[in-house]
Amino acid sequence: MKMLVIGIGNEMRADDGAGIYAVRKIREKHLPDVKAMEHSGEGTSLIELWKHQDQVIVIDAASSGSQPGTIHRYEAHRKSLPANLFRFSTHTLGLAEAIELSRVLRELPASLIVYGIEANTFDTGSALSPEVHSAIDIVLNEIISEKETNRTRTR
Repeated sequence: MKMLVIGIGNEMRADDGAGIYAVRKIREKHLPDVKAMEHSGEGTSLIELWKHQDQVIVIDAASSGSQPGTIHRYEAHRKSLPANLFRFSTHTLGLAEAIELSRVLRELPASLIVYGIEANTFDTGSALSPEVHSAIDIVLNEIISEKETNRTRTR
């Protein structure tokens, strides 16, 4: 089974680049049957990316008030994302809205996992905070583990 990993963000806004940096690290690993893509987070194009996919993972910076580096994991194919978690989108139709529109249109992937990495800052600048940088490594290990688990199930 192929997996699509989408990293959302803006690398020029500090921790908002978490998803972008994560997919770049995934690409470096050359994982079989994994396609990693960078994305701005614009909702309608997200829907187009995932509507014909079976297994999708989205990584984005989050802002819920939790400690920086906290990892939020949601099985979005099962239930809605909390409304306040991804609230710093510059798009009218952001990640949470794209998921719900996909659900209504029956174009949601069979498996859609969303990882939100709690940001420390969204200020201008390209450096990730140490907490977010560490969280990205944890998320990558979880994704690799999930891919291996799915590969074992399909054999």
